[in-house]
Amino acid sequence: MKLYGIPNCTTVKKARAWLDDHACDVVFHDFKKQGVDATWLRKVVAQVGWQALVNTRGTTWRQLTDAEKAAVIDDASAIALMQAYPSVIKRPVLERNGKYHLGFAEEQYQALFGE
Repeated sequence: MKLYGIPNCTTVKKARAWLDDHACDVVFHDFKKQGVDATWLRKVVAQVGWQALVNTRGTTWRQLTDAEKAAVIDDASAIALMQAYPSVIKRPVLERNGKYHLGFAEEQYQALFGE
C-alpha cells in the first residue's frame, strides 16, 4: 500500500495519522522530493479520470494563468500540468490493491478498510 502526497498538506497529515493509528503498513511517496512519474499519472488518470485528479479548488490551480487552465483539455495536457505542478494533484492518493483512492475522509477510509 502506498500513499502519495505532500507531507505538509493538512489532508495528507490526517490520512497518515489515520493509517498510523490503524497500524496500516504504508509507504509514503513525497511528490516534492520524489517527483511525479508520467507512467504513474497515466495509470491513475486511466482509473479515476484527470478531472478528479486535478484539484481545481486548490491554491496552485488558482495561481495558474487563465491560459494554463484553459490548456488542460485532456489526459495528456492534464498529466503535463501535474508533472509541472505536483501541488495541483488532489491529495492524498492512496494506492491499495491496485486501486487508487483520492482525498481523505475518515468515513471513506473506514469503509475502505472494512471498519
